[in-house]
Amino acid sequence: MRFIPAIMVFILTGLCVWWAVESRTVVSHVLLAILALLSLIGIFDLLQTQHTLWRNFPMTGRIRWLGEALRPFLRAYIVESETEGRPFDHETRSMVYRRAKDVTSVEPFGSLIDMDKPPYEWLAHSVSAAHPTTTDPRVMVGAPGTAQPYSASVFNISAMSFGALGARAIEALNRGAAIGGFYHDSGEGGVSRHHRAGGGDLVYELGSGYFGSRAPDGHFDPERFRDVAADPQIKMVEIKLSQGAKPGHGGVLPGEKVTEEIAEARGIPVGKTCHSPSAHSAFSTPIEMMEFVAQLRELSGGKPVGLKLCVGNRWEVLAMMKACLETGIRPDFMVVDGAEGGTGAAPAEFQDHVGMPLRHGLILVRNALVGAGLKDDVRLAASGKLLSSFQLAAAMAIGADWVNSARGFMFALGCIQSLNCHNNTCPTGIATSDPSRQRGLVIPDKAQRVANFHRNTVSALMEVVGAAGCEHPNELQPDMVMHRVTEDEACTLKEAYRLLEPGALLADPSVTALARDWARAQAASFKPLS
Repeated sequence: MRFIPAIMVFILTGLCVWWAVESRTVVSHVLLAILALLSLIGIFDLLQTQHTLWRNFPMTGRIRWLGEALRPFLRAYIVESETEGRPFDHETRSMVYRRAKDVTSVEPFGSLIDMDKPPYEWLAHSVSAAHPTTTDPRVMVGAPGTAQPYSASVFNISAMSFGALGARAIEALNRGAAIGGFYHDSGEGGVSRHHRAGGGDLVYELGSGYFGSRAPDGHFDPERFRDVAADPQIKMVEIKLSQGAKPGHGGVLPGEKVTEEIAEARGIPVGKTCHSPSAHSAFSTPIEMMEFVAQLRELSGGKPVGLKLCVGNRWEVLAMMKACLETGIRPDFMVVDGAEGGTGAAPAEFQDHVGMPLRHGLILVRNALVGAGLKDDVRLAASGKLLSSFQLAAAMAIGADWVNSARGFMFALGCIQSLNCHNNTCPTGIATSDPSRQRGLVIPDKAQRVANFHRNTVSALMEVVGAAGCEHPNELQPDMVMHRVTEDEACTLKEAYRLLEPGALLADPSVTALARDWARAQAASFKPLS
């Protein structure tokens, strides 16, 4: 039975040969070509030794391969409900698409979410709802002594490197940021000519590879950094300690991928394999980290310098707080990246089981800053699957001053979540270096969509803020958001997560949930005290 389809094709091919010789018609020759191709496939399957299924089921075994290839598309467009898709469901993607196209994103006939099941959350609206007049709420970023503080939007483009995204996508994002007045994080790969093309505000992300500020031996080069940071388009500098997709994981950029443009942005030789280590070489202790922050602030002419991390060990975050207190040096901001993944490819184990999810990481860093009395000086941002105005509001109620999004703005560019980011075969020309695929991305059109998505999302956020009786997102409090614990019980975010009061770690850390880790943390080392 396993070989019947192949045998039938062989027989039909023989009959078609006779028909083609006798009739000499176009139809017979076309049919013969098709059957001959199928016969060759069947013979190949029988003789090859790499695929057991093909060898045991010639020709028909390939149906499984076809099914595997089509599975993501069939599931996304036929099988999934509005709220089932992963990483982002259809309802969320549709909301972004509509906002990017500047059309209404209202939904008919009621919510599709099961409100009776945890971890559902909702905003506790006020009977004295406000009507905020501002349409562009800002956050001033700059610790005491920072010479060039920056007024940031409450919603910005998260880190995406040139190389992970194509040239046209990077330029469209930056042009959109310029139109909308928000910032565009460069990603770890340095500030490329395409980041600069749109004239939008940039945050220069400096990872362990020090791309753009890299010495020939791979270490940090202060003079090269000074030259890059002097660009007036760069408004802030972000030291990347780790990223959500693969925290604690280095990287290798093969030489064949190091084109002239990528080499120019990263400051590395064309065609030479480049290693990005898993940890920084410019510092090795919390105190040295703060001294590095101060060094970058001075070299940049007083621009805000912050830290970005996916939270790992709790005592390491608390060690950073102790280093701030001991040295008197504060980072201007901290960006918490969630372990929910990101735009680039990463090992499955890292995406699924390494690093702290955004909500828990955000709460820990918020408690560390507030408990150590540093929150007034250090701004806090959140990054990780936050797209809707309620998600932004909930993060801000916990303590975030603004939110960054990467995949949200990719959707605004036209991303269809085909999950081909790592194959260089992105169908929408976003996450690919293939010029023929990038050709489909029209920069002026997509730049406007990026700006539309930002404007409409911030507008929706202000409606939520007004419903809570507030005038600005920074007025949102953790007791304004309810969190369902069980089907019968709900509590405020403040109750659910035991948020610390200002100065609690300085006054009496023993009564806090961080008591043990605070005692183990030390400013002189990231290793815990035993």
